[in-house]
Amino acid sequence: MKFSKILLIAGLLLFQLNFAQEKADVVLNKALTEAKAKNKNVLLIFHASWCKWCHVMEKNMNLPETKPIFEKKFVTAYVDVQEMGDKKKLENPGGEELMDKYKGKDAGLPFWLVINPKGEVLADSFNDKNENLGCPSTGEEVDMFAAKLKKIFRDEYQRTSNGKRSFYEEKLTRIGETFGFADSF
Repeated sequence: MKFSKILLIAGLLLFQLNFAQEKADVVLNKALTEAKAKNKNVLLIFHASWCKWCHVMEKNMNLPETKPIFEKKFVTAYVDVQEMGDKKKLENPGGEELMDKYKGKDAGLPFWLVINPKGEVLADSFNDKNENLGCPSTGEEVDMFAAKLKKIFRDEYQRTSNGKRSFYEEKLTRIGETFGFADSF
């Protein structure tokens, strides 16, 4: 009888652990470790299951024209925050605090950051007016998004000596077109 109780408790504990979300700092630290090993930056995105713009951004990042860019240059990590009701279990514990650490507490979703492997923030989703770009959708937002990426990868965007645009300039132009603004670069 004792043995079956122990097995039952152990089984319930393992079952519960399988459904528990990783802590937000663990998600970030894993991404930073992978980014360092692969010589990439981390694109950290705070999102929620109910957030339409979060889904639009993820969809746009996974389009055939844009996915290779994000995969080549970023380790993308998602932290689930601001869930409600029975979806609260989807949240990464400590996500709200991590978002607050990066001044995104009241920003809205999606809120994103580009972080280098040392943990330094290279860009965030705030525009010049301190408003969250979230998922860039207007021409102005796409321009700001593109400018942030260009600033991060400035050296890779230099024109070649023969005057042709670099590989990344061409790819980022496609991102601009995907998000609805063809002249973003």
